[in-house]
Parts: sequence; C-alpha cells; structure tokens
Amino acid sequence: KRHFNPQFLHALIFRTSRLNSPPLSSEKSRRVSAMDGCTAASDSPYELLFQALSLIPTAHYAALLLALWLVFLYDFLEIHLLRDLATGFRGDPVKLTYNASSELYRAVASKCQVLRGRYLPTLWLCSPHIQTAFLTFFGNPPRFTYKRVMFYTSDGGTIALDWVLHSDVNEDDGGGAYTSHAVPQKDDKAPIVIVIPGLTSDSVAPYIKHLVFKLAKQGWNVVVSNHRGLGGVEITSDRFYNAGWTEDSRRIIDHIHQEYPDTPLYVVGTSIGANILVKYLGEETVNVPIVGAVAVCNPWDLAIGDRFITRRFVQKLYDKALAFGLVGYAKLHQTILSRLIDWDGLKKSRSVRDFDYYATCILAKFETVDTYYRRSSSVNFVGNVAVPLLCINALDDPVCTRESIPWDECRMNPNIVLAATQHGGHLAYFEGISASTMWWVRAVSEFLEVLHSSPLKNRPRKVGPCSTTTPLESKIDQGPYVNLMEDGTVTAVGDIQRDKIAAAQPDHTAEENRETITEDEEETSKDAATSKPEAAASDQKKLNDLIAPMKRHITQLTRHSRTSIWLLAYIAIVTTWPVLGSGLFFYLKKKLRSFLLPALPSR
Repeated sequence: KRHFNPQFLHALIFRTSRLNSPPLSSEKSRRVSAMDGCTAASDSPYELLFQALSLIPTAHYAALLLALWLVFLYDFLEIHLLRDLATGFRGDPVKLTYNASSELYRAVASKCQVLRGRYLPTLWLCSPHIQTAFLTFFGNPPRFTYKRVMFYTSDGGTIALDWVLHSDVNEDDGGGAYTSHAVPQKDDKAPIVIVIPGLTSDSVAPYIKHLVFKLAKQGWNVVVSNHRGLGGVEITSDRFYNAGWTEDSRRIIDHIHQEYPDTPLYVVGTSIGANILVKYLGEETVNVPIVGAVAVCNPWDLAIGDRFITRRFVQKLYDKALAFGLVGYAKLHQTILSRLIDWDGLKKSRSVRDFDYYATCILAKFETVDTYYRRSSSVNFVGNVAVPLLCINALDDPVCTRESIPWDECRMNPNIVLAATQHGGHLAYFEGISASTMWWVRAVSEFLEVLHSSPLKNRPRKVGPCSTTTPLESKIDQGPYVNLMEDGTVTAVGDIQRDKIAAAQPDHTAEENRETITEDEEETSKDAATSKPEAAASDQKKLNDLIAPMKRHITQLTRHSRTSIWLLAYIAIVTTWPVLGSGLFFYLKKKLRSFLLPALPSR
C-alpha cells in the first residue's frame, strides 16, 4: 500500500484482459506491445498521450487537415453552397426598393419578370470571390468586333466610341463571330444604348461584351464610351478620367443626341461608370436627353468603399489588384503623367488610395483624397435624379459594399427602383450550369425593353446642349400656405397655387386707378368685367377645393393630438408612480397621524 502505483495497476488489468481475449493480429499485437512498453518505460501522462497519438494512422490526420482547410475556405471565400442546398436550389428573391407612388415601378419594374423573380448562381461558382475571379480571367464573352469612331473633346482629349449595330448581329448564329461595319444611319430609328465601363475597363471586358451582344440581338444599337487612355487610345491632353469626372459622358451624350435627335437614348453604367452616370443624372436633373438609365454595381459612397476595401484580408487582395491595374494604366501613358504627378510615388502605390493620392488628386486638383471621395460620390446626387433609373447591387459584392447603398434616398425618389440580390459578386451574376449567361444582363435588357414600350418613353426631353446645374433647391419656403394631402403628407403650396390664390383676391390698386381710364378703355374694361366674376368664381371654387382637405386634416390632426396628450399623461403617471406614490403615501400617513393623535386619550 505504501508503494502503490496506479500505472502498474492499469498495466496489470490491461494484460489480464489480454489473457481472456481472442488472439490479435500482428498489427494489433505490435500496437499493444508498444503500449505496454510505453506504460512500463514512462510515467508522464503527456508522453503517454503523445505515444497514443503516434499510433493513429497518417491518413486520418490528412483527412482532418483537409476538413479544416475546407471549413476555412468555405468561410474565407464566403461559399453559400449549403445555403443554396437548404433552399432547394431555388435561389433568393430579388429585393426591390421603390417609392410607394412610383410610376416607374407600376409601369415598368412590376412588369419585369427577371426583377420579380429569383437569382440562383451557378453551382460551381457559389461564391462572390469565385464568381468575380471567373469573370476576370474567363468570363465566356461572345465573339464579335466593334466599329470604332474617334471623338475629340474641346480640351484636346480623345475618346474611342465602339459601335455594334443590331443589323450586324445574326440571331440564327449565336456562336459565330460578328463584325460591325458602320455607325447607325440618320434614318435608323432603333434605340441607342450608351455603355460606360468600370475602372480600367474598356469595350473588350467580358461583362461589357455580354451586355453589348445581348442588347444588339434585342434590336438595339449599342456604343461603348471608353474612358480616356483606355481601349488602346493614347492620352492627348492633360485631362484624365476619375470616378467623379462627368464631363466626358456629358459631351458624348450630347454628341450622340445631336447626331440622332429623333432616336431614344439610354445609358448603362457599370461599377465606377455607374457612379459617373448617377452623378451626371443628379447634376443635370431634368435637363438630359435620355429616356432612362441603369446603374450596375455602383460603389455609391467612395469614402465608405475606401474603408471597406482595407478591412479584411480578402478585400485587401482586391485593393492591391485594383491598384496594380491603375499603375499599369498609368505606365501606358508615362510620357505625359511623369511630368504632371509624382511618378516615383505612383510607382510605389500598393492601394487605390495611394494611387489617388499620387495621381488623381493632383490631376483633378483635389486638396485631399477624402475630399475627392466626398465630392465624387454619387450618393450625394441620388435625390436629384429625374429620369427613370434602375440600380442593381449585390449584397455580397466584394468590392462595393452593401453599407454604402442609399436605401432611403432611393425609396424617396419616385424615379428610382433599386434591385438588390443576395449573391452575384462584382459584375458577375453568372447563372446556369455552363455559366454562359449573366443575370444582370438579362435584367437590364428586359428593363430597357419594357421602359421603351411604356408611356414614360414619351416624356419631354432636352433639345439643346446640357449645362451643369446645381443640385435642386427646396422650394418649401416659397409657398406661404400648407397643403395636407390625402395620405397625410404635409407640403407647401407651390407657385401655381399661390398665383391662383392671389388672383382670387381683390385688386385694390386697380380700383384706385380706374378713374384715370379713358372712355375707350372704359368700354374695353366693361367687356372684360363681364368675364371677371366668372373667373373669380372659378378661382374661388378652386381655392375652396384646396382649403377643404386642409381643414379636414387639421381636424383629424387635432383629434389625434388630443388623444396623444391623454396617452402621454397616462404614460407619465405610470412611469412616475413608484416615486410619486411613495411620496403621496408618506404625506397622507403624516397627515392622518397628525389628525388622529389629538383625538386619542392620553395615558
């Protein structure tokens, strides 16, 4: 008992059990012998544990490491295969955000089956990062060539316009190569779509070719407006494009509208091109010659996007990839850029922010990078958009974060419909087993087709050249009256209603000056006076019709206010009763004691 060893007892029991067990194989005998040796040779539990782990086959360790690696990749790449499996591979519904009184939704978006349906990504591309990488390196673009037309700006810049006509695309031979031979004729009434590519992208980008080919097969003429210095064109001026530079798009749209004044124009912007498009629409408000527009994967707020792209390791990879593309773009035009910016600093750029610091801010004359991001973000111009606009964003976009999507601003503007999908990546949206089609391309083509056949196509459009205007100013202080609408909205009476009210009031100045009117003027005034009572009565009726709803709603508001006052009083009493009740209890107890003590008989 004094020298009792538990390990010895364990070994004794183990060996005794072996005597009553059936014969073991040679492999098992070797392991048991090794365990016996370990038990006898070592007294450390950690050494025993290590010896036991060494007996586990190597294949089991390899399987465990593989399982851990798959779990890491599943989380790192944001794979959603199990989620798709849980939904029965039906996909997720498209979330539409729009104004309740939006005519755009009722006349157009509600009739688009793609927007009202579901989106299921390609099964073997069930990750936003895998989708985006597949688009970058493969993309499965259709084969066709453009007809290039050079456009020269007033500052000496050169922009390449790449055309594809609907007549150049043979619908019966979808797998062949197509060549565009000319630009549209003056009498060609087919709608024209202007495409603005994303950052460092041009007309040969796979997603651009998917969109152009789809629209051309639909019967539309398409032109891709390449950014300055892209599309194989040299930079011929000291002006470069950036995320907030809308002047080139403005000039291109004006030029095409002047060349084809009777042809409906539509614009599609992607990524940074979407930011430029929305900013342009907000700057011009109603003074644009286009019928409708689509913004796909818009970054919206560049400052938020800058913080997002440096948050996680995987986002930093995108940041470095974008910076690498921007530096490569700058090296193509080194002869011009080297004399305008800090070229040595630009070559050391490892992020988009570095490139914007060494190049964009200097070329565009911004004080700081943050100033450039704030002034160039299209989120500041969403409220001013006055043409039908469809916005498409993926909530898992690895480049343009969902945090920058202006949900409320889009909901307040009746000219905007925002379509948000759960998956899609950045400009990818591949669908089908072979990943040969892109969901957002189908959504854009259907939206434009329905919009083109809707009454919204016939709205008045600008005729002259565009001129940049300031953001819309509120006219709430221009109306001295308040109008309560049927839905409870409080608005100010505008200039038209104010003029009607002023017309219904008597003109005392005219009464005082009537004595100086000549006889001929009196006869004329008598003829006009016969129509004045009728006009005054009509204006008075309109004024009463305007005031009647206001009186009714004021009465309702008064009734609701009275109810609210009683409700607030009840809440105040309930919440303060623990304190007030205690104080009231002690006060009444004191009063009662002072009242009863004199009446009690003394002892």
